[in-house]
Amino acid sequence: MAEVIGVKFKEAGKIYYFDPAGHQIKKGQKVVVETARGIECGDCAMENKEVADNVIVKPLKSIVRPANAQDLRVLENNKEKEARAFRICEEKIAQFKLDMHLVEVEYTFDGSKVLFFYTAPQRVDFRELVKCLAGIFRIRIELRQIGVRDQAKMLGGLGICGRGFCCKEFLHDFQPVSIKMAKEQGLSLNPVKISGTCGRLMCCLKFEQDAYEHLLRTTPKTGAIVDTKEGRGTVTEVNLLTGMLKIRLDKNPDAAPAVIHRKDVRLIKDSRIKINREEMEALKEIEDE
Repeated sequence: MAEVIGVKFKEAGKIYYFDPAGHQIKKGQKVVVETARGIECGDCAMENKEVADNVIVKPLKSIVRPANAQDLRVLENNKEKEARAFRICEEKIAQFKLDMHLVEVEYTFDGSKVLFFYTAPQRVDFRELVKCLAGIFRIRIELRQIGVRDQAKMLGGLGICGRGFCCKEFLHDFQPVSIKMAKEQGLSLNPVKISGTCGRLMCCLKFEQDAYEHLLRTTPKTGAIVDTKEGRGTVTEVNLLTGMLKIRLDKNPDAAPAVIHRKDVRLIKDSRIKINREEMEALKEIEDE
């Protein structure tokens, strides 16, 4: 067992383990640590805790110190410098007529490097831009192209559900999301209804998928043949969450479908959920890059 604290550097970023080095760190307290990027200041997301040795990557780095007043002033100064760098970089992008959109600027805690995050429809030759920025800031410059999902995570916003973006609020990592998930969850394959503000498939399709897969194992699908108290019929519509099925009875196919719960039918022959090629091609652009 090893005593660790969990530290994160972004609001909904990954949590990394560090040795508290004898300090009792409270949740939400800022700490200065050494990372692969150099010295950084992060937020304690998990207080001192004993964890098994097999869940940590050794050697475990120790925190440098709990953040002091000087460290907090550095963070505030970095925010001011980031705002200035953002304005300057946007001006230079326009000056060089580059097809790119600046998303965020980040100074490293020690001020040795500034990172510019941007989106672009294709590769951008920004060599002249980097030379210009390096001449202005006199420190190491790094430009990183990110995807539209990363942009949404950085900027945040409200989804069509009215809540904050999942990626910004609590999702640490992006998971692959597919059209098949939307189809299995009975959603309309309308890009407007199944894509997020970023233009890609909604992240919630992924973390709801396990529940839908469980329901699909116990619920006849559209097109399945089932036996009911009123006779044999074919499932024409399924509501996975309520378990209610609409069934066209063989003995009276022209009548309105009977509405019966899945527990009250016996499956004779199940169907399969299919996605045709035309649907896939039409929705290809909103799947993960």
